[in-house]
Amino acid sequence: MCLTGVDYFSTLGYQPGIAALAAGVLSPVATILLVLLTLFGALPIYRRVAAESPHGEGSIAMLERLLPWWQGKLFVLVLLGFVATDFIITITLSAADATAHVLENPLVPGVLEGHQVGVTLFLIALLGGVFLKGFTEAIGIAVGLVAVYLALNLVVVTVALEHLVANPDLVVDWQQLLTTSYSSPLAMVAVALLVFPKLALGLSGFETGVAVMPLVRGDPADPPEQPRGRIRNTRKLLTTAALIMSGFLITSSFATTVLIPHQEFEEGGQASGRALAYLAHQYLGGGFGTAYDLSTIGILWFAGASAMAGLLNIVPRYLPRYGMAPEWTRAVRPLALAFTAIAFAITVIFRADVEAQAGAYATGVLVLMFSAAVAVTLSVRRGGRRPALLAFGLITLVFAYTTIANVIERPDGVKIASFFIAAILATSLISRVTRATELRVTRVELDATARRFLEEAAAKGELRIIANEPHARDILEYIEKEHEERKRHQIPTDDPVLFLEVTVADPSEFEAQLQVTGEERHGYRILRMESSAVPNAIAAVLLHLRDLTGKRPHIFFDWTEGNPVAHLVRFLIFGSGEVAPVTREVLRAAEPDLEQRPFVHVV
Repeated sequence: MCLTGVDYFSTLGYQPGIAALAAGVLSPVATILLVLLTLFGALPIYRRVAAESPHGEGSIAMLERLLPWWQGKLFVLVLLGFVATDFIITITLSAADATAHVLENPLVPGVLEGHQVGVTLFLIALLGGVFLKGFTEAIGIAVGLVAVYLALNLVVVTVALEHLVANPDLVVDWQQLLTTSYSSPLAMVAVALLVFPKLALGLSGFETGVAVMPLVRGDPADPPEQPRGRIRNTRKLLTTAALIMSGFLITSSFATTVLIPHQEFEEGGQASGRALAYLAHQYLGGGFGTAYDLSTIGILWFAGASAMAGLLNIVPRYLPRYGMAPEWTRAVRPLALAFTAIAFAITVIFRADVEAQAGAYATGVLVLMFSAAVAVTLSVRRGGRRPALLAFGLITLVFAYTTIANVIERPDGVKIASFFIAAILATSLISRVTRATELRVTRVELDATARRFLEEAAAKGELRIIANEPHARDILEYIEKEHEERKRHQIPTDDPVLFLEVTVADPSEFEAQLQVTGEERHGYRILRMESSAVPNAIAAVLLHLRDLTGKRPHIFFDWTEGNPVAHLVRFLIFGSGEVAPVTREVLRAAEPDLEQRPFVHVV
């Protein structure tokens, strides 16, 4: 909860000020709307996401299951672009905001003046260093920072509310200003709904909450496919974090709105970006205020930890599996270095400017929440539960409104997200093309019939296999195919042959297990299987047969007529194309020893 909370709870450092600037005297009302959406919108959505995606993939995995083939992969890549926007900007924005608090503190030496970028890069490097050490160290730091920060905030909010109780005239003045500014409670709610999307940063933390699910302990007896203990504990995590944050959001918004003059929230004011820190100095003195500043700086610096943890969990679950990233991206430390380098680049590009990155941050958060709401609504619809469908459909519409309003208000967020999406699409497709001739098979299993065919053929001499693209699968097809191959390749009529047939299932998948089944049809022995790519599957089976029998199998192909470029595109997109040369290339890459490589014959 604390690893998630360093992102979620750290928004208390600037959320009350954002609410005051956006809604003015209406800030507490708009914050109540935010809390209602948190408890009755985001929380139910992500409690269900935790149940349906318990291994840390989040709502993206739910949408992936609903959208197979290439369209599903491309949709996931676009969502990963928004994930990157949310999580990377969380790292850079939080570090930049921590730097701003450092530089504004009167105790900091003036030599750091004007070195915002350098200090921010130093803080990001420290964060990356923590993750190079490991997750255990990261969680330990998160627990300490969150515990101290929440305790100090509780003191500040309690003292502020005590001051309001002792001075009720301040509350009366606020109420009078509220009633004179708006004609009715309905008008207040209407205006609050209009400005409410600007408060969306107070919703951050839910996606990282489910992204770090693999770190949540479950029950020892939990089945891996449905770890009920982990799901239960993650739901506790989300609920506890939401309740804590909701209490702080309402009380801090009310206290800061009533106690702080509005001009202090504006650019250059003493409460700009640090409303609760302003109250800490004002009512608890410079010593406590400095301690509060240090705690805020610490949690803002480490707010990127939950984002880094989410990235380190989500990216290896998608891009390498799609064949759209090198294998080293499955390892934590190289990936942590890569994300740290990207955060460096973003910081330099935006000159560590918090405001310049805020739009992208809100856009990433809201798009992910909207996609989660859509995924849950579609899942409920498949289950046929009408009341739940209506409830989640309404929540989806609210998130749609919030997202669209934010995009209109801050179009720069979409521009930055588009950069991440374009970068992920480009690098993913390049990686997929360059890795197309890998073996792409994790395991080969033969059923009893296929194993018997293989043993009997190997006992009679060489293993001769005819590659056949299945069509009608009638007796005429097999008679003609055997006759052609024996004639063209000069295979003796007495030598037994096996047919090998591969059916393309989902060509967008990269790696798969091969289940080879034996079938005797019209007197011919056939090895059949499904795979995402024909030549890669054939190469994997040939190597497996060699290992089982100790003999180098012979595979017989015909050249395919047509444009070679068109065949290459067919292979990359549909998994077929010109099979023979690609099979040979996959074998060459998988088995560098020519004396051990299966034979490929083409006429």
